[in-house]
Amino acid sequence: MAQALVVTGPGELEVQDVTLRPLGEDDVRVAIRGVGVCHSDLSMVNGTLRPAYPQVLGHEAAGVVIEAGSGSAVPLGQHVVLNWAVPCGTCWHCRHAEPWLCSTIEGMTGTPGGTLADGTTFEACLGLGAMAEEVVVPAAAVVPLPDDVPLADSALLGCAILTGVGAARNAARVRPGDSVLVLGLGGVGLSAVTGARLAGAERIIAVDVSEAKEALARTAGATDFLVGSPGLAKQVRALTDGRGVDQALECVGSAATIRQAWTACRRGGTCVVVGLGPKDQQVTFNPLELFHFSRTLVSSVYGNSDARRDIAGLLEYVADGRLDLAAMITDRISLAEVPAAFERMQRGEGGRALVCFPDDQQEER
Repeated sequence: MAQALVVTGPGELEVQDVTLRPLGEDDVRVAIRGVGVCHSDLSMVNGTLRPAYPQVLGHEAAGVVIEAGSGSAVPLGQHVVLNWAVPCGTCWHCRHAEPWLCSTIEGMTGTPGGTLADGTTFEACLGLGAMAEEVVVPAAAVVPLPDDVPLADSALLGCAILTGVGAARNAARVRPGDSVLVLGLGGVGLSAVTGARLAGAERIIAVDVSEAKEALARTAGATDFLVGSPGLAKQVRALTDGRGVDQALECVGSAATIRQAWTACRRGGTCVVVGLGPKDQQVTFNPLELFHFSRTLVSSVYGNSDARRDIAGLLEYVADGRLDLAAMITDRISLAEVPAAFERMQRGEGGRALVCFPDDQQEER
């Protein structure tokens, strides 16, 4: 039995006791130490992604392995970050070095997670359901962490940082000296600013509707900060010798901001859609502008990342001080405080909220 945050229907959240599914021979049980509150979780609550209910939320998490199936080689006591997008390794995309587009996980919102107190079965969000004291997940879904990395904060490596840094490096392919626009400064957007900095961008223009995000943006590496407005593209061009930016990363997920990011790109530039938007909005382009500006429009799915490879690379940045896991965490909360965190997210307040669990499990090595 474990406490978990359950969404029973659109907008309906409750902390409940749940019974996790039985441990299989290729599974591990993980005591969660930290789990981030991500916009994708909100998309499960408000119905944007149309998951099956009830569902235990949470997919950005880190913890300690406390039990392992007979077929797992993961040692007890191992610190791990969870990977919600484990590729199959055999589909066309996996065989063509695009594991983030794996056909097996395409469109998946949850997997069987266990039962509620009344016997009702629930789904685990994105195969993890990590807004819980414990989870049972496939051993393939855990990525080992060094013991000296802050464990709870490492949760952000599993989604926000991997997605944002990957969007800048893998999808936008930011190069040293480039100019970059990041529109929307939640956890992923701030990580995209960090990714642009790590890639060597010379000018990083961070944009949000909240002036309060400026300090977070500059800590992440922004050289300029603008408050979102209808005249954004003109402001961006004024900062880039009239051209526009080399790459724009849209981290909001709306038709209006995608269009703004596109317009702010220079001729031949790249606009990357990182934010997850609704399907009832339309972005429009006219044929002449498509021809004239010769821009590239792409999306970034999970940072176009291979989690095991790229988390290892991010840990090198943590070790040498170029990546501060705690820099974007503005709220450390309990499970019961997640609904309030969603409200702050919708108002555009703060960076990442992190649900923290006490270290009350015996850790063995």
